[in-house]
Amino acid sequence: MTDDSSRRPTFIPALVYRDNRAAIKWLQSAFGFEVSEVLTAADGSIAHAEMSYGAGVIMVGTEWADWTRSPASMGGKNTQRIHVRVDSGIDEHCTRARRSGAKIVMEPKDQFYGERSYIAADPEGHHWTFSQPIRAASREDIEKAGFKYHTSI
Repeated sequence: MTDDSSRRPTFIPALVYRDNRAAIKWLQSAFGFEVSEVLTAADGSIAHAEMSYGAGVIMVGTEWADWTRSPASMGGKNTQRIHVRVDSGIDEHCTRARRSGAKIVMEPKDQFYGERSYIAADPEGHHWTFSQPIRAASREDIEKAGFKYHTSI
């Protein structure tokens, strides 16, 4: 392992799966994530794994403590949703995810904030939003959609 801390994002979400080995394979197939680091224990189990997509990184773990649970162990409940920006090909990305078994919660559609996005659920119930910039949205566009734009509260 090399010290590449200068290139690592400030935030790295850690997702919990019942079967992190299967999740890693599925995330590669469905979403195009790449394995960047896997540490295995003496018994061959995956103790720590990281995957990347563009400049983003996620950790893929297991239910290793009482407070770490997959949505599959919590009746499908989520406390977070991962938002991933893609440069191009959002509709094809959705098709790939669907073919790999993702449940498409929201079909790709253009959003008022200037992006085209879709929402997918993975086999264990994590929800993912994938979004592609399609135009620059102005403050007026946002306010026409019924929102008030602020930079502080």
